[in-house]
Amino acid sequence: MVDAYVPPVVITVIWAFIGIICPFFARGPNRGVTQCCIMLTAVTCWLFWLCCYLTQMNPLIGPKLSMNEIMIMAREWGNEIKDTMDVEA
Repeated sequence: MVDAYVPPVVITVIWAFIGIICPFFARGPNRGVTQCCIMLTAVTCWLFWLCCYLTQMNPLIGPKLSMNEIMIMAREWGNEIKDTMDVEA
């Protein structure tokens, strides 16, 4: 299995190549504008990807389940939930 740090490093290297190396290949009368556009595109695409990736790694909100769904999942996964009303303190 791939370690957790590999995908961010690989994607960062790809976008760094696009944002740092590719602007040197720009030609034409508006070379500076083209270079700036390529660099800004690389930075914003990388930032968007990073935000999406980090959000999926640690989601802030989970599915909203009813009590019936929770009980079914617990029974199917072998973690039977005891009725809390029968427990003596």
